[in-house]
Amino acid sequence: MWLIARSALLGIASGGRSLAAPAAVAFGSGSRALRLATAAAAAGEFVVDKLPAAPNRLGAAPLAGRLVFAGLAAAALARREGSNPIAPALVAAAAAAAGSVAGARWRAYAEDRHWPTLPAALAEDAVTWALATAATRR
Repeated sequence: MWLIARSALLGIASGGRSLAAPAAVAFGSGSRALRLATAAAAAGEFVVDKLPAAPNRLGAAPLAGRLVFAGLAAAALARREGSNPIAPALVAAAAAAAGSVAGARWRAYAEDRHWPTLPAALAEDAVTWALATAATRR
């Protein structure tokens, strides 16, 4: 049961930043090369997300990427714990869809109130990374 809950947290985190979940799982059990690669990719996404030309997370390709990365991260977490990866991957993908919508709504809410975009994005980053980290703790 805890694995499913943790998979949902990974999915929500991927809804915020698609590479947060894979990076968090890699830091928990990946090789040095995998940790470096996922950290670099996640850092790049962290920067690109703040740019005005960042794609809409609810567009077909970005959303599909979030679902896939969430599912892969949850499957890796399940394998690390010796469990069947199918249910965790499916739960994470569904949670990534929900997290993507929640993140988009948060950004729209902040924009509607004329809040500065950078602090709103950084708040989302903090929540995303806290969820991903909590999900991968042993």
